[in-house]
Amino acid sequence: MPEVTISIGGRNFEVSCQEGEESYLHSAAKMLDIEAQTLASQIGRIPEARMLLMAGLMLADKTAAMEDKVRSVEKQLGATQNELTALQNKPAPAPERIEVPVVPPQVTDTLAEVAARAESLAAAIEEKCQPAS
Repeated sequence: MPEVTISIGGRNFEVSCQEGEESYLHSAAKMLDIEAQTLASQIGRIPEARMLLMAGLMLADKTAAMEDKVRSVEKQLGATQNELTALQNKPAPAPERIEVPVVPPQVTDTLAEVAARAESLAAAIEEKCQPAS
């Protein structure tokens, strides 16, 4: 079992840990040291046991607050997932029926007659406008 030296509140401690967990121990010790340094700056020098207890309680308080936030976010996530599932399971809406007006045959016939007359007039005008040879 590896022995690791950690520093908390300006004091060194020899601690044992499982093989491969040294980085986790250093990370946890750093968090505890930050809280201990905060205490030392506010209160001054306090007995080692009291410093460790207070720093541990401060971290526990932060942890409890984070756990509350995690529960709240998990609750919101659950509600969102339920809503998503309900929307996915909801039947698709009926397709909208769109009606396109059809041009009545009389209009088509009338337009064809107008087009024929216009072509006839254009041909007559063109014929009159051609110079006599």
